Amino acid sequence: MNKPLRRIAVFCGLLVLTLLLRDNWLQYARSDELATDPANRRVAIERYATPRGDIIVGGKAVTGSKRAKDGDFAYVRTYKDGPMWAPVTGYASQAFGTNQLENLEDSILTGNDDRLFFRNTLDMVTGKKKAGGNVVTTLNAAAQKAAYEGLAQRGKGAVAAIDPATGAILALASYPSYDPSTIAGYSDDDAKAWNKLQKKNNPDDPMLNRALRETYPPGSTFKVVTAAAALEHGLYEDADAKTDTPLPWVMPGTTTELKNEGNIPCKNATLRVALQYSCNTVFGKVGADLGNDKMLETAKSFGFTSEQFTPVRSTASVFSDDMNESQTALSSIGQFNTAATPLQMAMVASAVANDGKLMKPYMVDKLQASNVDTIAQTEPEELSRPLSSENAQILQSMMETVVKEGTGRNAQIDGVTVGGKTGTAQHGVDNSEKPYAWFISYAKADDGSSPVAVAVVVEDDNANRDDISGGGLAAPIAKSVMEAVINSKQ
Repeated sequence: MNKPLRRIAVFCGLLVLTLLLRDNWLQYARSDELATDPANRRVAIERYATPRGDIIVGGKAVTGSKRAKDGDFAYVRTYKDGPMWAPVTGYASQAFGTNQLENLEDSILTGNDDRLFFRNTLDMVTGKKKAGGNVVTTLNAAAQKAAYEGLAQRGKGAVAAIDPATGAILALASYPSYDPSTIAGYSDDDAKAWNKLQKKNNPDDPMLNRALRETYPPGSTFKVVTAAAALEHGLYEDADAKTDTPLPWVMPGTTTELKNEGNIPCKNATLRVALQYSCNTVFGKVGADLGNDKMLETAKSFGFTSEQFTPVRSTASVFSDDMNESQTALSSIGQFNTAATPLQMAMVASAVANDGKLMKPYMVDKLQASNVDTIAQTEPEELSRPLSSENAQILQSMMETVVKEGTGRNAQIDGVTVGGKTGTAQHGVDNSEKPYAWFISYAKADDGSSPVAVAVVVEDDNANRDDISGGGLAAPIAKSVMEAVINSKQ
């Protein structure tokens, strides 16, 4: 071979080598990046080439798939009672992607998960079409219905319910909501529906998952956390011992009196009476006496300041550090910077009901192959111990007094022991907006175990301001959710 030909051959060899290197770089180093690129339409086409597996509640599918009418997508996602289940399922849209369980468990639902390799290989050998797997949730259909319908009567709000013994989420409702079926396709109608749901076009923000992603001032429901801090840090050891709380009580470093709502017996009240009547002065002083560090420690032990993954992410609830005594006092009655998701406050009630043990909240019980073989099972996991068993039982007796004799009477259930705490949280600058109505609670079985703990928050814009209270608006919803869980276990 003469010299010019040899040079051309070497040059061509280098070109081939460069192409091979580039091909391997794209196929291996960048494969995940390209596969998840929103501009890669092939991924979406492949996702909807076969029917998606289902999201299951109580043995029944709340999702489905149907043949698409036209276009290059073979199937389109469908939902049963879509608005009620949207905070759990999320959406799977040919045009707008996926979120929540539809996103987090997409590989299972599409049948592309590596754990389904054997099943897919067997189906290929037998000539069976590839099918998606199922996501079996922990949700209780009756509890979810009670929560959603209760909120619908009030206009806006959220509910979270947990099994205290395991952390299994039993209800997760948000209102107003949306129907994921209306945005599941790729048509102009789907695009119009999507635009109508965006917050800029809809101030009610129906796509916001209020149970997981919205934080509210928890108001007096936070006094349960403050009471736990008082017991755990030894400030008080007895629910019925008098507290050293004058009336009026002036917040440290200020000339401002912390006010109580109404003419209630708060002077030197016991912790039990203070929780029963929701005395701001008692719990504000408890917070100031304990100080920011001890209050923050207890709040963190209940889950505050940390995101929760159910597996859908829940926004971190807020209890600030570096506060002075008066700011700590206000935060200890659920105001100032304190803010919590409904899930977080359900966790508070759950830990108290479970004798001080807080279980990690979760909503996926198991993942199944298309033939319903289990490929993954969630095992309950302890998250923390905010209270000793002894102190938890003291706090249970206090919360049960709230329902028997205090502000939580509307949550009473015949033949069932219920513990709870009401809250009416200030909203807006100088409390200019209508307050939020809260209620947290748990129900006890005859054997002393607790099958359900609930948190309800109501934003009722149509209610008369003077009629807004946790006991009046939120407690009846909590009662119906607890009854639904109890009845489903009988």
